[in-house]
Amino acid sequence: MKNIQSIEFYTGSKEELLPGFASDFPYIASRAELDKYTGRYVPWHWHKTVELFYMESGSLEYDTPGGKLLFPAGSGGMVNSNVLHMTKAVSQTEKNIQLLHIFDVSLLAGEQGSRIEQKYITPVTTAPQIELLPFFPGNAAEDKILKLILEAFRFSEEEAGYEIKLREALSEIWLLLFELSLPLQEKKGKPDKSNDKIKLMMIFIHEHYREKISIPELAAAAYLSERECFRVFHDCLHTTPAEYIRAYRLQAACRMLAGGQTSVTDIGHTCGLGSSSYFGKVFREYAHCTPSEYRKKWQDCDR
Repeated sequence: MKNIQSIEFYTGSKEELLPGFASDFPYIASRAELDKYTGRYVPWHWHKTVELFYMESGSLEYDTPGGKLLFPAGSGGMVNSNVLHMTKAVSQTEKNIQLLHIFDVSLLAGEQGSRIEQKYITPVTTAPQIELLPFFPGNAAEDKILKLILEAFRFSEEEAGYEIKLREALSEIWLLLFELSLPLQEKKGKPDKSNDKIKLMMIFIHEHYREKISIPELAAAAYLSERECFRVFHDCLHTTPAEYIRAYRLQAACRMLAGGQTSVTDIGHTCGLGSSSYFGKVFREYAHCTPSEYRKKWQDCDR
């Protein structure tokens, strides 16, 4: 299991890049130390893979287009394929450790179009109403899933039959969560085209955040009217386009402050936040400290 303290993305996107993810066995296990992530949060992103997680310590808030859920230590969940989500540690002081199984469902389904895929995989991964399945202690079915998620981390790559044992464990978990999700599957939610539209606009922002971005330009990137642009941001990310652009620029500034010695003035200009006075003002509103104080805090953490 790999310890991780940051998240990587494909260039110009917010689709998560998964180092070490191999096509011949599409699975990785991670131990995310959220208290060491810059800002103690993971920004909005998505991935084709499914994410099964267990909270070892601390509490974590998950945001999806459907709302927010809080996961304390001892709980866990499943984030569905291609679902937009962000996470943040609830406490700014306590240790926050999340254990993750991240895998492509082909690991369980086998050949594309197989009976297993059609009966047990696709009904879950293509259900727009299934964004995030929570598992909390105290419910017998969910307790069993949590126990199996945790036990599956104990397999070692060095032991004989590791891949088969792990696939068997994940298959058992999947069957249990499939049964648990049946009431949601029966609701038959309609595919939401907003999901694709918001991703197009997010990608546009991530490629052009250093420049001035107008709402007409942003809407055009997803072939939308300005009115629809505002609606999609509200429905999917619960914010406005301007607020998301500013937040993304500030997140980029945070990464630069924590990771190098570029001057505060240059960072403000590089991230599209203008003069040092304006940058300092909006940064204090966002991070509750000055850019210099933020740099010192996060660079001292690495020592």
